[in-house]
Amino acid sequence: MQPFIPDIILPTTVVGSYPAQPKRTLRTLFDPLHAAVEEAVSSQKKAGITIISDGQVRGDMIGAFASKIPGIRGNDVIGRVMPPDQAITIRDTAYAVRQHRYVKAIITGPSTLAYGLHLGTHQYRNRDELVLDIASALVVEAQGLAKTEAVMLQIDEPILSTGAANLDVAKKAVATIAEAVSLPVCLHACGTIEQIIDDLLAMPVQILDFEGSVNEGNLASFSGKDLQNRYIGYGIVDSSTQVLESADDVRRRLLKGIDILGPERILPDPDCGLRMHTPESAFAKLTRLTGVVSEVRRELGYQ
Repeated sequence: MQPFIPDIILPTTVVGSYPAQPKRTLRTLFDPLHAAVEEAVSSQKKAGITIISDGQVRGDMIGAFASKIPGIRGNDVIGRVMPPDQAITIRDTAYAVRQHRYVKAIITGPSTLAYGLHLGTHQYRNRDELVLDIASALVVEAQGLAKTEAVMLQIDEPILSTGAANLDVAKKAVATIAEAVSLPVCLHACGTIEQIIDDLLAMPVQILDFEGSVNEGNLASFSGKDLQNRYIGYGIVDSSTQVLESADDVRRRLLKGIDILGPERILPDPDCGLRMHTPESAFAKLTRLTGVVSEVRRELGYQ
C-alpha cells in the first residue's frame, strides 16, 4: 500500500494534547492561550514530528467542545442538542496548518462526549439518542476543520474500550461525521482493545489509532485481521508516565509493529495525549519517538 504521507515511510504523529504554557504578552490580553498554542506547535515541529496537532491547550476534551454546543451548559445536557453556528476549534488548527505542512485536526468523539455529560433533561430517553444528536452537532466542527487543509480528522473515543458505550450506536455516530468530510478520518481508542477489535475494524474510518506501549497485547489483536487499506496509528511511547523509556524499548515495539503490520501502514505516535506532562517530559517523549523512528528508517533503507 502507499504510505499515508507521500515518500515518507513511518510518518510520526501525536495523539493530540500537549502541555499548556500560558504566557503574558500583549496578544494574551485578547487570547490568553494563544502563546500556549504557539509553543505546542513549535515544540512538536522542533521534535521532528511529521504530523502535528494544535496542542489542544484550551481545556479538557469534554469541556472544550461541550460548552459551545447548544443544548449543553457546562457539563449538563439541558435540552435538545443542536449544531453550533460555527466550528469551535478551527482557529487553532488553522494556525497550526500555517506553521506546518502536515496537521491532524481533532474532535472529541460523540460517545465520549455523551458519557462525560450529566443527562439533566427529559428530552432524551437514554444516552444512545444523545450520542447521535451530538454526532450531528459535530458535523459543523468536522466540516470547518476540513477546510483548514489538515491532512486528517481524528475522532477521540476513549470510552469505547470501557464497555460503557453502545458500539453499534458509536459506529453510526462516527459514520455521521466521517461521511460529512472528504479528508481521511482517524479513530483513536484508548485502553485495551483486544475485545473490541472487530468492532473497531468495522468503523467507517481510514485510520485506527491505539495504545501499544502499556497495552502491548493490543498489537497482537491485529494479527491475521483483514485491515484492507487502513493505516494504523501505533503508540510506541508510554504517555502514562513522565519516565522516559529507553530507546531500545521503543525500538522493540516499533519493530514488532512492522513485523505484524508492515512499515507502510504504521503512523508511530505516543499512546495518548501528553497534556499532563511537563513541557520537558513531553518534548523528551517526542524526541525519543522521532529519534528511534529515524534510526529504523535508515536501517530499512527508507532514509
